[in-house]
Amino acid sequence: MKGKSGLNGDAHDLPRLAPNGQGRRDKRPALGTSGDGSTPSGALWGMTGEERLWLTRAYALCVSLFVAICLVNILTVQHDAPSLGPIRPAIWEISSALVILALTAIPAAMAVWMVRAKPRWWAAAPAHIIVALVYSAIHVAAFVALRKVAHSVLLHETYRFGPLPGEFLYEFRKDMLGYAAATIICWLALMRGSQKLADRGSAPPAVFDIQDGARLIRVPVAEIVAVRSAGNYVEFILGDGRRPLTRSSLTAALESLARHGFVRTHKSWLVNTSRVTGLKPEGSGDYAVELGDVEAPLSRRFPDALAALRG
Repeated sequence: MKGKSGLNGDAHDLPRLAPNGQGRRDKRPALGTSGDGSTPSGALWGMTGEERLWLTRAYALCVSLFVAICLVNILTVQHDAPSLGPIRPAIWEISSALVILALTAIPAAMAVWMVRAKPRWWAAAPAHIIVALVYSAIHVAAFVALRKVAHSVLLHETYRFGPLPGEFLYEFRKDMLGYAAATIICWLALMRGSQKLADRGSAPPAVFDIQDGARLIRVPVAEIVAVRSAGNYVEFILGDGRRPLTRSSLTAALESLARHGFVRTHKSWLVNTSRVTGLKPEGSGDYAVELGDVEAPLSRRFPDALAALRG
């Protein structure tokens, strides 16, 4: 937003406001926070939204990969042993794939552990071998149970897995590859998500240009405490005590600042929600918004602003 230069004589009649920053006597935490800046998550494994997003993408890729392998195996068995018919290969491969998709949470958890703990290879290798053995044992036990049920219901026959030692070693070799593939996919996804988060965190802070007369003032958006209407001008109340004015309407200022967390609390006021330190009831549904040493009115005619500040 860039307004025309010039000052309105009414601007000199505005009350002088103290520099912002939380008041020295105000020990309350900022509204809607715990006061320590922490944002604990109740999500599974304490994951952030970014980690959940990238793990979801990794899981979708694993599903696509395992479904493709399942279809290829069904067609291969059908081609090599047509006497078995189409149902048996479908039961075998689909039962195995369903269990693997349910067990993908195990390599996902190991990927989270690797990203967060960053273990040495000599500590990670034994852990992966033990987990892979458990993964394969659960896989084999579950798909054998599913196949027994499916053979009994669909084919009216008994499914026989074969000699356990030899068959388990055969399945374990395949499961090792599946476990490794899923773990690597989830690990790469989490690393990609961490990099994206780091890139956003290292981005320069948002800035805002204020045309104060003939002078252009560029300030970080976070330093704008509030914006106040002053006739044909708006006054920007900054954290360092400055109050530059620009020729503009409050509505135009809100259009530029709304995406940065500013809300309209009064026909003449916008406030930066990140600078709010408290709300003080004024009666009849009105409030005073405390912004450190600065107070802005909150009219009952702006219920959305009250909800945003309380949220």
